Amino acid sequence: MSQTEAPLAFAAIGATLGSMRQQAKTAIRAAVASAYIGLFGSAAAFGQAIDPGVEPMSPEQEAQSALPEAPTERPSPEEELAVLLDALRDPDAENPMAMEERIVALWSRSGSATADLLLERGRAAMTANNLEAAIDHLTALTDHAPDFAEGWNARATAFFMMEEFGLAMADIERVLALNPQHFGAFAGLGLILHQTGRPEAALAAFREAQRLNPHREMVNQSIDRLAPEVDGRQI
Repeated sequence: MSQTEAPLAFAAIGATLGSMRQQAKTAIRAAVASAYIGLFGSAAAFGQAIDPGVEPMSPEQEAQSALPEAPTERPSPEEELAVLLDALRDPDAENPMAMEERIVALWSRSGSATADLLLERGRAAMTANNLEAAIDHLTALTDHAPDFAEGWNARATAFFMMEEFGLAMADIERVLALNPQHFGAFAGLGLILHQTGRPEAALAAFREAQRLNPHREMVNQSIDRLAPEVDGRQI
């Protein structure tokens, strides 16, 4: 090798070595990148993990990111009732029985442990057909919590079962004054009015019950029976 060729040869060797080192660095970075992507699941996470241009999170930020997401705030009973009542009015609502049961459960919460216990005892006595005991429990309830609509509704039911229709109607009036959307009270009112010979008023009560809850078969059948008679009479 001549003295002129030697520097060129060394330069070529140096360039080859430099290229090999660069290729090795590229391969190493690719391997590291592949490993991090496998760990973190995305190139974005990988970039945040090893890219020196991405500012690392502080310990406080890391601790905050590790916290579970705050649970979504649950609606209040009033808000839940409003949504359920609105949904129940849809004739095509899905699973209306479950919605009705939930509405009644929410209506049955008085906010007082004593009142809730009296309501429970009154309903249990009605189930056992011990109507006098039911009236006693439910009268104690209406005395204790006169603004609790479901207490009046339960006692109206007990009076209806005893065929004390006048007393039942008086309690239903209290129910509807406190809770004008009580479809059960309107249905009960329709039954009493029909049994006491007032078909026009009965039909109006049943139609209001149907407007609020079009899924009760008894209400719909009562309207089908009464409407031809009443509407035909009014023509």
